[in-house]
Amino acid sequence: MSVQSAAADVDVDLRQLFASLARNWLRIVLVTLVVTGLAFAFAWLATPQYKAVAKLEIGPRESVFTRPAGSTSDDKPATDEEAVATEVQIISSPDILKKVAADLNLDKLPEFDEALRMSALSRALVLVGLKSDPFDIPPEERVLNAMHDKLNVYGVEKSRVIAVEFSSKDPKLAAQVADAIAQAYLASKGNAKKESNTAATGFLGPEITDLQNRVKEAEAKVAAYRAQSDLLMGGNNSVLATQQLSELSTELSRVRANRAAAEATADSVRKALQNGGTLDSVPEVLSSELIQRLLERQVELRTNIADLSTTLLDNHPRIRALKSQLADLEGQIRNEGQKILKGLATQAQTAKAREDQLVEEVNQLKAASARAGEQQVQLDALQRDANAQRQQLESYMASYREAASRADRNYLPVDARLLSKVQVPTEPYFPKIGPITGAAAAASLLLMAIGTLLKELFSGRAMRPAAGARFEPIEQVAMPVTRTEPMVAEAEDEDIGVAEGQIRHSAAATDAEAAEPAEVEAPEGRRSRLGEIDVDKAAQKLIASGASRAIFVSPEGDEAAATAVLVAREVSDAGLRVLLLDLTASGAASRPMLESGLFPGITNLLASEAQFSDVIHPDLYSDAHVIPVGTADPVRAMRAADRLPIIMQSLTTAYDLVVVECGPADAQGISRLVGDGTEVFLSMLEADDEVTQAAVKLIESGYPDVTLVTPVGHEPGNPLPGRRSAA
Repeated sequence: MSVQSAAADVDVDLRQLFASLARNWLRIVLVTLVVTGLAFAFAWLATPQYKAVAKLEIGPRESVFTRPAGSTSDDKPATDEEAVATEVQIISSPDILKKVAADLNLDKLPEFDEALRMSALSRALVLVGLKSDPFDIPPEERVLNAMHDKLNVYGVEKSRVIAVEFSSKDPKLAAQVADAIAQAYLASKGNAKKESNTAATGFLGPEITDLQNRVKEAEAKVAAYRAQSDLLMGGNNSVLATQQLSELSTELSRVRANRAAAEATADSVRKALQNGGTLDSVPEVLSSELIQRLLERQVELRTNIADLSTTLLDNHPRIRALKSQLADLEGQIRNEGQKILKGLATQAQTAKAREDQLVEEVNQLKAASARAGEQQVQLDALQRDANAQRQQLESYMASYREAASRADRNYLPVDARLLSKVQVPTEPYFPKIGPITGAAAAASLLLMAIGTLLKELFSGRAMRPAAGARFEPIEQVAMPVTRTEPMVAEAEDEDIGVAEGQIRHSAAATDAEAAEPAEVEAPEGRRSRLGEIDVDKAAQKLIASGASRAIFVSPEGDEAAATAVLVAREVSDAGLRVLLLDLTASGAASRPMLESGLFPGITNLLASEAQFSDVIHPDLYSDAHVIPVGTADPVRAMRAADRLPIIMQSLTTAYDLVVVECGPADAQGISRLVGDGTEVFLSMLEADDEVTQAAVKLIESGYPDVTLVTPVGHEPGNPLPGRRSAA
């Protein structure tokens, strides 16, 4: 069973709960009327406050016609939420507020300087130390603190607009201060731009002078190096040596091509002459006019020979003459071919000589071009340095002229503007009599209703047994009865007499109510002689003394353990939060309080198998809680017995009273359980030697205030609604 199961058999009677509102209507109405009247008086008597608002738009104000050359609108940083938040902090900065306070002479107004007009009540509070003395704060700081309290600067959501709100008893003053703060902010932005512009011109002037000198020096170095290195520039902006090298390379390629062509032609002519072949296929031979005429004559002779051969024999003089002419003609052709071959050879030799000459010149120009290239690299480096410095000089001069012109014309646009002129408020924003009075009435009515319902609910009058709840009969708690044997003689034993005197002395030392008569009438008409008290008196003693721990020792065993149970229930019925801790070996104290003996308990807690919420269970017949023995291994649990003081300290923090049933334990056994506010009780059923000896040992072991308590004759009261009876 969990702790929440204690209320499983009860339900909330809603009719009874809400009927409490009707029973207490007069009190609810009276409290509501009183609170409403007080709220109305406060709103009526409160000094009205007026609030004026100035709105500023944050954004670039530069015109496209006045924007510096080379800059675009993309150069401006975006006005995001962080930028608006930054401007909000600037508007509420002390510098701007100090300027506004000085311009409007706010330090002479009591509204902004409490020290100018302190009431008698304020002076009295300062004297008794309940209020800080305003004279301990400098006047300027007092005015700033008052302005901060009345000022509210915030960015309007999803826009680049900043609202400046200022409240005051004087509506005109509220408007003046709000407008002055906005104007002071705009002026501060203009001054910041002016300072930036002045700083720029102050920086650029000396830099431009220095750059002009450096540009002159750099260009002079370029000219001097150019003259020293004799770098002549040709066409296409290249060095003359490099251009000549390019031209000679082109000429060399042409000469090499001509030489190769002449050699090839001469070779083909030579091969034709050597092999006796015809020269008709050689283009250079065919291009000769003489050879062309000889070839034409050769063809003509062959034609004539062929015509005559048809009628004449080969030995005919005519044919022999033609053949002789043909042979001479072929010799002439070959001689002309030899001449052409010699001409081609001469041409090839001339081209070879020209080629050699060009190669020599190219090699010379290569060396000159290499030297010129190295010099050109150095010259280019000097030229780049001079160009870079000149570009920087031109940029600085353009910026300087721009800044100087803006300063001369006093044109410094601020990146903000006032959206509209501040209006003087006509109605106060505080106090609103209607809303304040209505809210006070509604809140007081609601709180009184809730308080009445909670009071009815916690009192138990709104609780009823749950519908359909069944109560099964359970085993009744057996109450001990007195024995009928005759009383033992007073002088039975000397040790018993000594113990009896000590116990009577201890009982007399308790509070008056718990130790009224030393002898209590027993049910059988006999009188006790050990000074024990009953369950009711033990409960009264614990309540009166305010004890947080009650240690019960039962030397007679499990039957006497019922005393701790009855005392715990009596104290719980009195309205205290009570928990019973069962440390008996058999669970005799907790078993009658629960439905079963198999619930987790103190052994499980010591063995670290459960937490507090798992081992605390509700009593079946009272509002008390109980921690049973548990189901863990006792040997393992006793190894952690040193944790008992910590557990007891935690329980006494959560409960008004912790009752511990220790069984037949001795003084050493209960030493871990004793702490501040502890009462030690000895449970007894009969006044025998066992009880007397246990009491004597406790007294001798340092517990002189031990109290004997007996359950004999106790009648349990009526159980709570919804709980099962124990009898």
